[in-house]
Amino acid sequence: MIVFDLRCSGGHVFEAWFGSSEAYATQRDAGQIACPLCADTRIDKALMAPHLPAKSNQRADTPPASIKAALQELAAVQKRALADSQWVGGDFATRARAMHDGEERYAAIHGQATLAEAKALVDDGVPVAPLPFPVIPPEAAN
Repeated sequence: MIVFDLRCSGGHVFEAWFGSSEAYATQRDAGQIACPLCADTRIDKALMAPHLPAKSNQRADTPPASIKAALQELAAVQKRALADSQWVGGDFATRARAMHDGEERYAAIHGQATLAEAKALVDDGVPVAPLPFPVIPPEAAN
């Protein structure tokens, strides 16, 4: 396994593991790597600093490590929350509104909505919330 620091076109830097450099290139070229913060699939390698062990007089729990751990925990919580939720893709706004209006039985769903659709749902009192991390549609997962 190899780990790369990656950067999306929006400037977000994140870490990802791959079986090889070739596996990274194949997945990147197929658009299978998405930024966990904005879902952008225009990904390139970021500059990486070599891993050097900390000096004995330095704290091991530096802020970046604690932030990384918090983000990993938040991602795990989102994954557990979505385990019993149905992916509805681009039909999210329509389905959420239908449930709110009583036209469809309530169910836990998640999917995609445009900013305008999301604002309209909120303005109309439909209980929706953005997810902290993008969700890869099931058909796009490898």
